[in-house]
Amino acid sequence: MTASTLTRDPAAPAVHRPGRRVRRRRENVAGYVFLSPWLLGLLGITAIPMLISLYLSFTDYSPLISLGDASWVGLDNYRRMFTADQSYWHAVTVTITFALVAVPLKLAAALGVALLLNRTMRGISVFRGLFYLPSLLGGSVALAIVWVSMFNREGAFNSFLALFGIEGLPWVNDPDWALYTLILLAVWQFGAPMVIFLAGLKQVPVELYEAASVDGASAWRKFVHITLPMLSPVIFFNLVLETINGFQGFTSAFVLSNGTGGPVDSTLMYTLNLYIKGFVELDMGYASAMAWVFLLVIGAITVLLFSTGRFWVHYSDNEER
Repeated sequence: MTASTLTRDPAAPAVHRPGRRVRRRRENVAGYVFLSPWLLGLLGITAIPMLISLYLSFTDYSPLISLGDASWVGLDNYRRMFTADQSYWHAVTVTITFALVAVPLKLAAALGVALLLNRTMRGISVFRGLFYLPSLLGGSVALAIVWVSMFNREGAFNSFLALFGIEGLPWVNDPDWALYTLILLAVWQFGAPMVIFLAGLKQVPVELYEAASVDGASAWRKFVHITLPMLSPVIFFNLVLETINGFQGFTSAFVLSNGTGGPVDSTLMYTLNLYIKGFVELDMGYASAMAWVFLLVIGAITVLLFSTGRFWVHYSDNEER
């Protein structure tokens, strides 16, 4: 092949090549095509139902009538919620109690177990998997049923207490203890934050502990002055997620109380009360108002956590977050 053959013949037709804008437009179209299933799901399953529920919160809608027949009541649902519905404030109290007790205990258990598993030894992976196993079950109905059977009067827990001559109680049927069985179930499922804590511990430089040992620091001082500050971003991450999950508890309370919030409304969580109003009493307008207040409160709590995080969360790169 000679150089003359590489030269394009002037008489030959020019080859059309798309410009940069055309190529970019084609890439954008392809991107939206691949995103279309997610966009359709976002609109059909999340965005549009949320807008409809916002409208319903200002009506007296019931599932037994059509949307067009719902009467506009303005702020009556919200006024009733804050001033006339005693069960609403009881559910708020139960939910706050559950979150304030379960979340710190769960994070403490997760961090403690992560510290124990943060070492190199034969079979440590097996122990990590066993401790994570309860979280794989999640908030399943089957797990809640097993938990109820363990803590009823003839359950395994009372059988264990009987070995020491201690008479057990009907824990899940006692208004003073039913909520705490749910808290214990939530704490027992500490596997997910434990794995995150364990990953964070792996990133703490060993040199810091070695330098502290040379200075004669005790294990407690190392934990307080090295582990906790270096782990604060991970603690913050777990705190936000577990706080949101704590306020959203539903399945275990539903199974334990058979969908009533009993005994004596001691397990009437906010989401369970919302379910009862919307799907048992068929007061969907009022339930929609409850859902939007719940969304705003969860958002406010999240903003509060982020606003306070800058005072105690320390990042290794010293960047402002």
